[in-house]
Amino acid sequence: MRSLTPEPLTADAFAPFGDVIEASDRAEVMPINYGWTTRFNALADVAVGDGRAIISIFRSKPLTPPVLKIFERHPLGSQAFVPMQGRPFLVAVAPPGDFDAAAVRVFRAEASQGVNYAKGTWHHFLLALEVQSDFLVVDREGGSGENLDEVELAEADWIAVAP
Repeated sequence: MRSLTPEPLTADAFAPFGDVIEASDRAEVMPINYGWTTRFNALADVAVGDGRAIISIFRSKPLTPPVLKIFERHPLGSQAFVPMQGRPFLVAVAPPGDFDAAAVRVFRAEASQGVNYAKGTWHHFLLALEVQSDFLVVDREGGSGENLDEVELAEADWIAVAP
């Protein structure tokens, strides 16, 4: 079994897979509400095709042991995850196209970061760390076409996530 150590989640490193959602100096920053609020504008491109954008909460338990066996992708829309309880989490991704287990990368998202998977990007389901955690999720519902592909890895391709 291959082992991966999570790398820091940065906008540049994650760009091939989607967007990092965070209040950073890379964002368009605008004062609004008469100066009482700062808006970090348009942090992710929400793709829904002919569906509609929905907002949900996903409650995720830590994967123990942290071994990656299944990946999924959404060919018709993006999918964003933002932690709601100020906890870091892991993000495991592979490029769009035919799934390639050797191309999987694992990132450690800080508590102040979220991710938006670009449509077609392979990703593991939510990987909460330490304790059960809630995530605000923005994704696609409805429209035509199937929006979920899954691949189950052969045991020889399972990936252990190093601490």
